[in-house]
Amino acid sequence: MITLHIEKTFDFISKDSVAAYEAKAKAAREALENGTGKGNDFLGWLHLPSSITTDFLADINNTAKVLREHCDYVVVAGIGGSYLGARAIIEALSNSFSWLKEEKKDPVIIYAGHNIGEDYLFELTEFLKGKKFGVINISKSGTTTETALAFRLLKKQCEDQRGKEVAKKVIVAITDAKKGAARITADKEGYKSFIIPDNVGGRFSVLTPVGLLPIAVAGFDIVQFVAGATAMEKACGVDVPFAKNPAAIYAAVRNELYKNGKKIEILVNYNPKLHYISEWWKQLYGESEGKEHKGIFPAAVDFSTDLHSMGQWIQDGERTIFETVISVEHTHNKLTVPSDSENLDGLNFLAGKRVDEVNKMAELGTQIAHIDGGVPNIRLTMETINEYNLGELLYFFEVGCGISGYVLGVNPFDQPGVEAYKKNMFALLNKPGFEEESKAIQARLK
Repeated sequence: MITLHIEKTFDFISKDSVAAYEAKAKAAREALENGTGKGNDFLGWLHLPSSITTDFLADINNTAKVLREHCDYVVVAGIGGSYLGARAIIEALSNSFSWLKEEKKDPVIIYAGHNIGEDYLFELTEFLKGKKFGVINISKSGTTTETALAFRLLKKQCEDQRGKEVAKKVIVAITDAKKGAARITADKEGYKSFIIPDNVGGRFSVLTPVGLLPIAVAGFDIVQFVAGATAMEKACGVDVPFAKNPAAIYAAVRNELYKNGKKIEILVNYNPKLHYISEWWKQLYGESEGKEHKGIFPAAVDFSTDLHSMGQWIQDGERTIFETVISVEHTHNKLTVPSDSENLDGLNFLAGKRVDEVNKMAELGTQIAHIDGGVPNIRLTMETINEYNLGELLYFFEVGCGISGYVLGVNPFDQPGVEAYKKNMFALLNKPGFEEESKAIQARLK
């Protein structure tokens, strides 16, 4: 079970001030449960883990098996929540160097549709020449510019290289049930498809086919992933008292720190495999809470790497920050520091120690230094990195985000600010239907 530790915040806020959030947190959790809060048409994620059936998981796994049998590479085309959740889990569970091995047990997962980089897309299409690849196209509408552009390129290349009949087997659509360009294309071409539920927003969609299919294609156990999320769903249930509900306490602590001038939350890991967990978390909290000119700014660092870059600012910079540290108790492998007769690097004092022990002391030493430097620390402990624990972790952050957003007083389930750049981009590109906007923006640029 993921465990929350908040003791290292009590030099900055009091236990009583956190306990005072009980009524607010309870009301927020009940609003989620009863669908009485803002954005209540996007609460399908709340009981998603416990509602997933064995037959549904079997269908996902069977589709993954087809892709695994026919592809050496699978491109996940999506942006934001349409790829970050899957990537977070796949990167966390994968061997860091498996993609370099000549003989690969599992297909290599590649990502596209999350940028408009011409060089990136050119290099991707060049790399895929002559390769047995498939595509998972993830888009509710099918018209999101970044993803639609990438899919247009990939669809054509897959059909040209592998033939239309094989392409039908190795292109999968994850999209709306009835409408949108991606749905029309899937039905017309005969692609296997899965539905993105109408009541689940992208950043909460990792436990839908959006996340589950790519994770299964990569060779990981989605049954265990869902089981972990289901356990955390129960642990954060509406009937769990505030003092025992980790998501409610997390929401309370971060809101109390925010009230006391801590405007930036830095998610910290000491395991490079968790880098994309941070990227997923940044979208979840940034898009959910950054409303009405308020909200904690979500940042992230990879330690000890970033101790040699951002560490100075965290230690001595403006005191507007707090840290949430994900701490992994046990690694999967053992590696000890060898002795060296010359000891030129001065590391013989570490000889015989496990590398993970050195890492743990870096973690503890950093925590002490940062607290002494005025940085409150929340800590999340995870026994080891596996599917079950990652399922717990992601669901914990999801329900914590819902509670926290309601406590803050915003709608955690919309993202009106995301549309601003799109309107300007479409106007500048003279997209049909944006003629007036195009005239207005051109006038501004003169």
